[in-house]
Order: sequence, then C-alpha cells, then structure tokens
Amino acid sequence: MSEKREAQAGTAPRPNGRAAACRAGFALTGVLLAAGLLLVSAGAARAAMYKWVDERGVVHYTDKMPPEAVDKASVELNKQGIAVRKTEKALTPEQREALDQGAERKREAARAQEETARRDRALVSSYSSEAEIDLARDRALQTINNVILSAQAFSGQLSARKGDVEAKKAESEGTPKVAVLDRELESIDAELARQADVIAKKKREATTITAKYAADKQRWRELIAAKASTKTASTAEAASTAVVPATGGAKKK
Repeated sequence: MSEKREAQAGTAPRPNGRAAACRAGFALTGVLLAAGLLLVSAGAARAAMYKWVDERGVVHYTDKMPPEAVDKASVELNKQGIAVRKTEKALTPEQREALDQGAERKREAARAQEETARRDRALVSSYSSEAEIDLARDRALQTINNVILSAQAFSGQLSARKGDVEAKKAESEGTPKVAVLDRELESIDAELARQADVIAKKKREATTITAKYAADKQRWRELIAAKASTKTASTAEAASTAVVPATGGAKKK
C-alpha cells in the first residue's frame, strides 16, 4: 500500500509554468491598478479652489485662476474650504518703487542707528570725565588758533609792505617804475585775500569743533547717567529677588 501511494505521488501532474506566470501578471496588474486609483483619489482630495475678487468687487470661486485674474489677490482653498495659501495682488511699477523706497529708508535708518551706537561706544570708551573732553577740545582749538595767528601775522607784514609800495609809487609817479610797483601791489592784494580766506575758514572750523565737543559732552553725560540708572535698577532687582534665609528655630524650654 505504501509503495502504491508513493508511486501515485510520484506521477502527480506538475503545475503549468505559463499559467503561473499569467496568474503573477494578473496580480501585478491588480496592484498597479489599485495604486493608480489611490493616486487619483489623492489628487481629487487635493484639488484646489481659488477665491478671488474682480474689479467690481464680485467674489469668485473657481478651480483655476483665469488669465485675466492671475495678477489679482487670491486665496487657495482645500476641499474642505480651508485657506491653505494666500497670494497677494501683483504690484504696479509705482507701488513697487514706493515699496523699494520704503525698504531703502528702513535700511538707512538701521545704518544710522548702528552708526549712532558705534559713536556712543567710542565716546564712553574714550573719556572717563568731562574734563578730558574739555582737554581734547582745547587741543583741537589750539592747532586751529595757531594757524589763525600765523595767517594774521603774515597779513600784517603784507599790509606793511603794501604801505611801503604805495609810498614808493607816489614818489615814482610818471616813471616806468610805477608799472612794476603796480604789479607788486596786485600780488600783495591777492595774497592778503588768500590769507583772509584762510582765517575765515579756520574760524568756521573752530566754531564747528566747539559745537562738536559741546554735543559730545552732553551725549557723554546722558550715556553715563543711563548706564548708572541701569546699574541701579539691576542692583535693586537682584536685591528684591534674593532669597532670605529662614531665621526661625526651635524654641528653648
């Protein structure tokens, strides 16, 4: 009996290879079809709606933005009607220019603020007292005053020379020497004018420097006062938040 069952098992028909391949192909096709259906359903779930307003103020809801509305403000809505993205209205060249100018003004203000902060740091680090500011001012003014005094002295010499030449010209009236003296007088007048310009320029510089150091002194006072105020406030805050240790103990009987 055992030998008969073994013989029957050995002669059982084997599965056809082509049929197995067909069944595998059908299975793969089914998987791909299911995946495609999933993608399609996912795309449908993500289908967007757009809300936009035309020139007359009429609100529109469309599944895509029409060509005439692409530059308008719009809101993209998901299938549940929830806004997922907002697009601003396209700016006109004038609006874009105004926006750029505003951004540039902000950048300039930021640069000015940084420059002010830099000068404040330099001012506080350069002077430890108002007397040091006065000393720096006096040194700067001394240099300018020396130039003014030198120009004034030279102008005095030129004026004296001019007087001598004018006297010689009066004595030489009607002689060829007068032309030479006239040219010398012209040269003296030109140099006197130049020295007068130097003196006026240096006096203006002295006025500017005096005003600068006065402003520096005032700003230095403000910065020192602010620094002291901040330090006092920090100390007071630290004192108010300090933990006071418990002083209570067991009572003696």
